[in-house]
Amino acid sequence: MADKRPILDVVGLRTSFFPPEGELKAVDGVSLALYEGEFVALVGESGCGKTLTALSIMGLAPAVGARVLGGHIEYVPADGGGGKVDLLSLSDREWRDIRGRDVAMIFQDPLTSLNPVLTVGEQIAEVLTTHNKTTRRDAMARAGDLLADVGVPNVRERLRAYPHQMSGGMRQRVMIAEALACGPRVLLADEPTTALDVTIQAQILDLIKKLQEKRGTTVLLITHDLGIVAETCSYILVMYAGRIVERAEAKEFFASPRHPYSQGLLKSVPRLDETASSLTPVEGQPPSLISTPKGCPFEPRCERRFGKCADEDPPEIPAGGAKVRCWLYEKRDEGKK
Repeated sequence: MADKRPILDVVGLRTSFFPPEGELKAVDGVSLALYEGEFVALVGESGCGKTLTALSIMGLAPAVGARVLGGHIEYVPADGGGGKVDLLSLSDREWRDIRGRDVAMIFQDPLTSLNPVLTVGEQIAEVLTTHNKTTRRDAMARAGDLLADVGVPNVRERLRAYPHQMSGGMRQRVMIAEALACGPRVLLADEPTTALDVTIQAQILDLIKKLQEKRGTTVLLITHDLGIVAETCSYILVMYAGRIVERAEAKEFFASPRHPYSQGLLKSVPRLDETASSLTPVEGQPPSLISTPKGCPFEPRCERRFGKCADEDPPEIPAGGAKVRCWLYEKRDEGKK
């Protein structure tokens, strides 16, 4: 992607919570670039900062009590003549013109993300009337089409239903339909298939992939399911303790993961050609994000650690076609590990 320009470029993003104990660095200097038509995965265990990274990109960090303290999020609008917009500098009014139309998000918890006092049809139609300037009648008809696309039965009845009248899986489909309503250029999908059965999971992922292929949509898929990642994504970002610790093409990642944490994640995934007893979990617990270690955050859990790991936080180091934050790959080009 070196000869291309990203349509969304996140540089040094820092987002923190401030509990009584001190600053909790939930997103600690994250940088990532999304290119047109890419399907990128952001993976890592719960609590590593994946969701807050997406919320920060969407300008919604304050909604969960967090503050963006630094960095840049540059977006290239389709009609901007090649100019860039720093999303962190936008006012609430300016954000409303972009959020949902250009950059949309499928939220992980639809029950708390959908409005409890508006019907499902009204909520999807509102996105269309706000950004596409369509009539309410046309917007409701389109809302019905979107619900049918994501596998919601009895569409006419569901359009008049409230979120609490639907099951968790149905609410998740409504959330997906709302995010896809305007055909966004960038779609942040935060665990979009969590509450769905296997058949509907495949249907939803296929729908997102068709949108990507038809419209050139860029997708950032946030997940812990490496099976889904292997099936859908071309590029992988591995997150640990609020930072990206490995970035690589999907084929290279699954063939030869570099970071010890990435290796541990793959060893924890069941395989058809291995017995359940051969699974190896990542031992230990993630570090406190209030008092992170001086050196590499993964050092206390790493089986390959050595002296330098506890004293110095590693930068990104090239390792084959990947980039890894790990001292094992220092001076790798000279044949040293």
